[in-house]
Amino acid sequence: MVINTELCALSEYRIYPGNGKLMIRRDAKPIWLGSSKAFSLTLQRKKAAKLVWTQAWRRLHKKGITETTSKKRTRRTGKTQRAVVGASLEDIKKKAAQKNELRTAARDAALKELKERKAANKAKTGGAKGKTASKKPPQPYQKVPKHMGGKGNRGGTQR
Repeated sequence: MVINTELCALSEYRIYPGNGKLMIRRDAKPIWLGSSKAFSLTLQRKKAAKLVWTQAWRRLHKKGITETTSKKRTRRTGKTQRAVVGASLEDIKKKAAQKNELRTAARDAALKELKERKAANKAKTGGAKGKTASKKPPQPYQKVPKHMGGKGNRGGTQR
């Protein structure tokens, strides 16, 4: 035998026949309320989610969940290599496959070449450096104290 029960609009508890009140809202929607407490709180327009004893609050705060669901597995995105502007994919792969010693040797050679170029430039413009050395060193500037405000102001922000 199946008993036809209603659900309380506020607490979501079952209302058995002969219990509760049926309230018709202004928009002509029928609302079943299980107790005078639920009826009173509905008239006061209280939110069910803010009342600790209602099912809405329990659902919102994850109370009484018996089944522990396993965490959803996040799918990792596969990494793909792309060509960068100025270097093709083959060049990038070649550089990645290179041994560390080869890379350091290439770096050292580039540094040596740069030093030689600098030395050559210095030899060309050797006379120009002497003129700049005769200048006086710049005067250290005088520090200006910060204005901290008048009487009673502790330097805070204005409101």
